[in-house]
Amino acid sequence: MDPLIVDVHTHIYPPSYLALLSSRKEPPLLHHPKATVDNPKPSPRLIILPSDAPSANPHADPSTLGRPLTEDYSSLTHILQFMDQHRIHTSVLSLANPWLDFLAPDLAPSWARTVNEELESISFKNPGRVYFFGTLPLSASISEIVDSILFLTSLPHCRGIILGTSGLGLGLDDPALNSVWAALEQSSLLIFIHPHYGLPIDVFGPRRNESGHVMPLSLGFPMETTIAMVRMFLVGIFDEYPRLRVLLAHAGGAVGALGDRVQSCVEHERGYYSRTKAERIKGPKRSLKEVLKKNVWLDAISYGTTGLRMAVELVGKERVMWGSDHPFFPPVGGSEDDEEEEWASVRTNIVAVREVFGKDEHGMRGVLGSNAVELLGLDTQQEQLMPDLRNDLQ
Repeated sequence: MDPLIVDVHTHIYPPSYLALLSSRKEPPLLHHPKATVDNPKPSPRLIILPSDAPSANPHADPSTLGRPLTEDYSSLTHILQFMDQHRIHTSVLSLANPWLDFLAPDLAPSWARTVNEELESISFKNPGRVYFFGTLPLSASISEIVDSILFLTSLPHCRGIILGTSGLGLGLDDPALNSVWAALEQSSLLIFIHPHYGLPIDVFGPRRNESGHVMPLSLGFPMETTIAMVRMFLVGIFDEYPRLRVLLAHAGGAVGALGDRVQSCVEHERGYYSRTKAERIKGPKRSLKEVLKKNVWLDAISYGTTGLRMAVELVGKERVMWGSDHPFFPPVGGSEDDEEEEWASVRTNIVAVREVFGKDEHGMRGVLGSNAVELLGLDTQQEQLMPDLRNDLQ
């Protein structure tokens, strides 16, 4: 019997959000290139990075900027087809970056409610197949953010929130977030920490453009997540709010490779000790390893066995959950709308799980699906949505 596959890392830009991006002139935006003789029906271009904006590339062909917005990004029908094609039973959708971080404070709460209600509606109409992580209006006031958390707890299919590393603008170790952490701890919502901002572009050198997005995505995103997690750890957020539950994207970035080094630096930091150096009086109370084992889960997006083995060792096999990162990393070449082609990025991560666990079928089934079912309280036995109703939800 094939294992149940649950996708905890899969994104969507719902129609309401695309309408918002279409109304904007600066990134993030949805750019609609003009038709030309050579390209009479150009695809809309999703531009979420300032470096990809038309204003930053005045001599570039506008139809090549950003990434093409295919149906995979927003159509529920296409998402369900992708799930069926790859035998994914249940997906936990989340709004893709940059979420609502860019909105003016007075607009953010209403947009958060709109997006969250839209995702709840999609989930309600797809029982057993779709759940979601909500999004927060982080540019709004603290009280409005807390109200949004309380609202999410009233939505039957919400299983957590997705959170960028900037927080309110100063990072996740910002003390202004304390009331937000308290509300999230009280709610028991899972906190899915996901990168967007990367590293300062200059660290990739003057020849960075020759490799496109390779270094920002493969190095910048994982390091952004790593730094965010370590910052939270160092200021004692997990000591102050010991029941927080955090899911780190992309197998935790480099936390597995650097965690022991971080802990050693904590234990040797002179500023954390009393004058006599007899006891440590500052810094985190628990070790990073303890925090990871109690408060943290990882997705299994490592694209190979080395990173996945490290993730399993870091938090335990019961705390690793599979993800696809859909709709990003589609097949290269062929038609942008080819719905039949298997995604190598998906196959690679499923094969990695099978190879890492070998004869440990319980561990394999846990990572592919049952860990998520247990943690998130998913009901995977409900009937699937009928095809005629799916068509109404595009």
